Amino acid sequence: MRQGRRDGFREFAAGRSGHLYRSACLLASGDTHLAEDLVQETLGRMYLHWGRISRVDNPAAYAQTVLVRAYLTHRRRRSAGERPVGELPDTPAVAVGGGDPALRMTLLQALGRLAPKDRAVLVLRYWEDRSVEETADAMNVSSAAVRTRCSRALARLREQLGGSLSAFAEF
Repeated sequence: MRQGRRDGFREFAAGRSGHLYRSACLLASGDTHLAEDLVQETLGRMYLHWGRISRVDNPAAYAQTVLVRAYLTHRRRRSAGERPVGELPDTPAVAVGGGDPALRMTLLQALGRLAPKDRAVLVLRYWEDRSVEETADAMNVSSAAVRTRCSRALARLREQLGGSLSAFAEF
């Protein structure tokens, strides 16, 4: 029975780790090392409780919730304010699916200047395409708080990017 659970978890982790990593990269503003740590922590937490989680209706959504909460917990730590300087993190020479690498970096930098909860709400609502209620549940806040934070975060992002997000819609 334990071997079956392990195999089930391995299958789940192999199928979702890429998606979790992409979401973690957005949350971490392009910091690939932090994104890897967040995914590892998420999968570790999920493995500990896999017997219960595997019976949840949507383990993938649960994993996203664990990821967001791990990110928010990380941001609350004192060491989260430390930023390496010098070189950019390892990034592929060509963006997956094409696109403009400079545009991608501009958007990641703008996301990085937002507060952690603002960044999380934008990633969940627009990258993950979650509803207001799902986002509220993942962030453990009310639906009204999500709507308010979302509109304010978008306004801040527009200010940083020059008022128009339409050029960034293909990100």
